[in-house]
Amino acid sequence: MIVMKNVYKKYSNGVVAANGINIEIGRGEFVYVVGPSGAGKSTFIKMMYREAIPTSGEIIINGINIGTLREKRVPYLRRKIGVVFQDFKLLQKLNVYENVAYALEVIEESPAQIRQKVNDVLALVGLTHKARMFPTELSGGEQQRVSIARSIVNVPQLVIADEPTGNLDPETSWEIMKIFEEINLRGTTIIMATHNKEIVNRIRHRVIAIDGGMVTRDEFGGDYGYES
Repeated sequence: MIVMKNVYKKYSNGVVAANGINIEIGRGEFVYVVGPSGAGKSTFIKMMYREAIPTSGEIIINGINIGTLREKRVPYLRRKIGVVFQDFKLLQKLNVYENVAYALEVIEESPAQIRQKVNDVLALVGLTHKARMFPTELSGGEQQRVSIARSIVNVPQLVIADEPTGNLDPETSWEIMKIFEEINLRGTTIIMATHNKEIVNRIRHRVIAIDGGMVTRDEFGGDYGYES
């Protein structure tokens, strides 16, 4: 599903965030991306949904070379990719139902389809009873559940999560991981950048370690491998 070929990314300030990355990630995999702060993890995942554009090299997502993708085609690429952020990025003036429905409204789904899909995904993340509440009325864990629901309501082939448990307490973090596990079991590829050593060591998946913009380790069922 994801292929990176000799990918480099150098920012205008001279920082090299990707330094010759070569990687392949198959459909349905669950991959942790780990490494120290400033190692290039965020750039690594941002390049997958074209928030960051590589300086050179190729990134192919589901057969599409996104480096040469025309700007007007980028929104169509992102419709097939769900993104979950550490700080949730919810629309504060919309309630839970409306935040999730918005992802379908922008692609002009029918009202009946929106209603069905939103209700289904809110049930999956355990928020059916809070559909009419606003983000300020929710806990951090509940807000992250809304963010996850919004990212998967369009049934994407790939979900990218950037430190999704970073602002959450340990108990809530485990609850969020159960949701990601369920999404993965349904066939969705998950790429998760994380500093959570306990989660990586307990729920074993493939681990890609990034340091100095390079892949320094890539192992299936690996551990976190850094002091936290």
